[in-house]
Amino acid sequence: MVSEMVELRGHIIDSLILPKVLDEILTRGGNFKIDEVKIGQNRIDQSYARVEVSAPTTESLDELILRIRQHGAEIVERKDVQLGAAPADGVFPADFYVTTNQQTFVRVAGKEIEVQEPMMDSAIAVDRKQRSARTVRFYDVRKGDEIVIGHHGVRVVPLQRATSHTDIFQFLNTNVSAERPKLAVIKELSREFERARRDGGKILVVAGPALVHTGAGEHLERIIEHGYVDRLFAGNGLAVYDVETALFGTSLGVSLERGALADHGHENHLRAVNVIREANGIAAAVTKGILTRGIMHACVRHNVDIVLSGSIRDDGPIPGVTTDAIEAQKIMREKIRGVTLVVMLGSMLHSIAVANMLSAAVKIVVVDIDPSAVSKIASQQSFQSIGLVTDVEPFLRELAACLTDQAADGTSG
Repeated sequence: MVSEMVELRGHIIDSLILPKVLDEILTRGGNFKIDEVKIGQNRIDQSYARVEVSAPTTESLDELILRIRQHGAEIVERKDVQLGAAPADGVFPADFYVTTNQQTFVRVAGKEIEVQEPMMDSAIAVDRKQRSARTVRFYDVRKGDEIVIGHHGVRVVPLQRATSHTDIFQFLNTNVSAERPKLAVIKELSREFERARRDGGKILVVAGPALVHTGAGEHLERIIEHGYVDRLFAGNGLAVYDVETALFGTSLGVSLERGALADHGHENHLRAVNVIREANGIAAAVTKGILTRGIMHACVRHNVDIVLSGSIRDDGPIPGVTTDAIEAQKIMREKIRGVTLVVMLGSMLHSIAVANMLSAAVKIVVVDIDPSAVSKIASQQSFQSIGLVTDVEPFLRELAACLTDQAADGTSG
């Protein structure tokens, strides 16, 4: 057996970091011996543990250490990071370090550098001259770039549970089932919107077509009008159905007032696409007075950044939709900078894509009628996510009402 001594610091008990590390060791066939442990006596006190980790071979120990370092375990013996040159454009060197979305540092020439834009499932590129490090995707890397390999010299600082229960994201980071009341949660979320705006953070909404189909669009419009949305990520479908509703009163041909298929209603979404293509885009349609209401109209009028990404299913698409998936990723990564709160509404695949780009420090709210969709997305952000299993219409109706009241009262969180 070969062994290595590691240390854990912080709120490692109430954030379940120590149990996670020990479970990881046993699950992967290793053993541990707790050499020292100091548990904080008060809620604000941090704890400390020194653990000897052992495994049958050097290779298995290295793999084990890599896994537990993602939970914040640190090797007692400090080493510089190992770097390897990218062999070609779009190719990482073998044994490259795969990132988490947690705050990460790399040790270069004896000094630590914080990795910028932490994001999961990426690599780390280091510029020794600039003394900088950043996460990179395959499309970011160029031949000769220095990429972190192995796990030595990498320090991960996992997000830990807050010491107080005043933050709703800290004590309610599990799914709220369809049977449980949600009004109190939504009221607290409205205060989180106000805090984000007050503190200079950016609020991002990721929305699917269900927003329009359920008649929830008018509520999102109110939220936008009160200044609580800075960016909107969606697909071609949301924009098209929103425009269809604004122009023809239908969504996928179904009248939102009568709940029945309108005469020739199946043609309306294509006619909506045509109107926007003829106008040369959503913003131009608003300026020309063609589009006078709806989510897209509100976004243009209130300077909300709109990022529309296409798919193989799209009709049209309308102008402004980015049909190249890699280019869409780049635009979304750029627009995510500065975002502190993300609300994901009825769009599982789009939401998962966005969640994969977020740092662990970003708070997310996931709303979907499908419990499995809520679980898949919310589980990616420990201590920073809230999942609500409900239709988006009643959620947005209540949230819009709370935010309207806050705007009228001039209250802040």
